Amino acid sequence: MFIYFQKESSKEDQLIESLLSTQSAKERETNRLTEEILILLAKPTAKELLLSERFRSQGGKQVKEFCGYGTREECQKNNIICDRLHFKKIIHKHTDESLGDCSFLNTCFHMDTCKYVHYQIDYLAVNNRVHIVNDQQIISTSNNNVEELALSKIDDATTTLFPPQWVQCDLRQFDMSVLGKFAIVMADPPWDIHMELPYGTMSDDEMRKLNVPVLQDDGYIFLWVTGRAMELGRECLTLWGYERVDELIWVKTNQLQRIIRTGRTGHWLNHGKEHCLVGVKGNLPVNRGLDCDVIVSEVRATSHKPDEIYGIIERLSPGTRKIELFGRPHNVQPNWVTLGNQVDGVKLLDPEMVKAFRKVYPDGNCIK
Repeated sequence: MFIYFQKESSKEDQLIESLLSTQSAKERETNRLTEEILILLAKPTAKELLLSERFRSQGGKQVKEFCGYGTREECQKNNIICDRLHFKKIIHKHTDESLGDCSFLNTCFHMDTCKYVHYQIDYLAVNNRVHIVNDQQIISTSNNNVEELALSKIDDATTTLFPPQWVQCDLRQFDMSVLGKFAIVMADPPWDIHMELPYGTMSDDEMRKLNVPVLQDDGYIFLWVTGRAMELGRECLTLWGYERVDELIWVKTNQLQRIIRTGRTGHWLNHGKEHCLVGVKGNLPVNRGLDCDVIVSEVRATSHKPDEIYGIIERLSPGTRKIELFGRPHNVQPNWVTLGNQVDGVKLLDPEMVKAFRKVYPDGNCIK
């Protein structure tokens, strides 16, 4: 009798547990509504669809991705048919493969003596849409040249876009008011970071006195800062009339898209990132919420910032006048005016800008 009672009790318990676990009609209705809400939240809004279509690359994506396996040999070991970009090892007489990869790879300053393994792009993986110049990728977009793309109107019918323009000058003395007003200012100053650098630097007081306010009434500034200049950069933004509203971070990678852990800068820790402060003045309408505040990009020459920053800025404020301070030849961009002492001479195409520039610098020499 005792054993039979236990069996009956077990069946009753199972039945009770089954009834308790069964959802009530109210619970089922609540879950259904929750699922519908989640589906609705996951769907892009009309505004999101409009913005994504507006900035969609013409003709599909134009870049060629890197293979995750790195070299073609490693890729083939996994029996994968791959049309992505691969790398191949650079082996010198002094190379010791047992040491592994050099953290700097193609940006190593001492490749002629460095015993670690370096890499270069495997040219067999390059098709007719990707060209290699000095081991750097140049992505061809279409049959249209850059100037034709730059001259197309984007959004503002009152703004004429021009091909790249630049002025070789000493920004400490140059009268920037001759260039007019800009919606976007970007600057990569030669901060005095108390380290040996392959270029001249500016003192803190010279940076504070830089006549940046003359360039903008309403707009945004993107100011690259180093570790020591972080607080000085914030101070400069305040002195120039800006409110700091955001910050971009560039996480540095090497040629194989791995984070650099042995940075060339930093007194206490190796710096594997750089910061770009974002300031605002006035009330310029912009497209907010399109991009992330982190850029993961490869390190190149000293102080060569990632090209992704130009895409972020253009999406933020398409079709507006933009200027870059302390730029170099690799910085010149369509619809941008680049100022710096390392660009070659003066190239201005905007008639109003040319007229104002000639009044102040009739001989075109503003490097004195």
